[in-house]
Amino acid sequence: MSAQELDLRDYFRIVRKRMWMIISIVIVACVIAGVYSLYIKNPVYEASTKIIVNQTPTQSTVGQLDLNQINTNIQLINTYKEIIKTPAILDAVTQDYPQFNITTEELLKKVNVSSVNNTQVMTLVVRDNSYPKAAEIVNAISQVFKERIPSLFNVQNVSILNEAKVDPPIQPGPVEPNVIMNLAIAFIVSLMIGLGIAFLLEYLDDTLKTEADIERYLGLPTIAMITRLGQDEGKTSPADSHVQQARKAGELDHVTAAK
Repeated sequence: MSAQELDLRDYFRIVRKRMWMIISIVIVACVIAGVYSLYIKNPVYEASTKIIVNQTPTQSTVGQLDLNQINTNIQLINTYKEIIKTPAILDAVTQDYPQFNITTEELLKKVNVSSVNNTQVMTLVVRDNSYPKAAEIVNAISQVFKERIPSLFNVQNVSILNEAKVDPPIQPGPVEPNVIMNLAIAFIVSLMIGLGIAFLLEYLDDTLKTEADIERYLGLPTIAMITRLGQDEGKTSPADSHVQQARKAGELDHVTAAK
């Protein structure tokens, strides 16, 4: 128990000894992260639509609820999610909307499709440095998917539940960069780096600086210490020389007793 307490005290001693170095590393890292997030990193905006796809019901199931048909539609959602990101849809978007001035590969990097478990609703998300452009692209992809999916699958009931507003009254803020998250990551990482450097420097430093170090590592008491004198302390001024001579003249060797 005592050894663990001693180790813990050593850790606190090392941290306290190099506290200013650790604080400096943390401050520099947080400043760099803040400047990068606010002034260097381009903001990224996000626009989304929701799409629901149902297979064409058969005559025997028209007018009644078919749970098997619903489960089949839910299972097909994963297929539709992949179809949206294929050239069959994205190539058509780039051809039908040349004003976007974007390639299929670049468009694929901007698109993300997700769905809520056990639902037939897909959420199509597009990210871009401009919110109006992101809204236009996501609406275009949704429309092309609605037009092309009947020829790929036996589905006629494709509905766009909501479209992205190209010019909303209040434009949404950027989703990237997340300044608070970047600062938090920079703080944690820089703190770990600062502590690691502090312990590494302490490990590499094998010099004995104090009496406590001698007693801790060698187990020997300190008999005497030699104090280092500065340059000014080692020099003797003329006034000090006269004082020393006066002291010599006043010593007992130069004093005679009157009889």
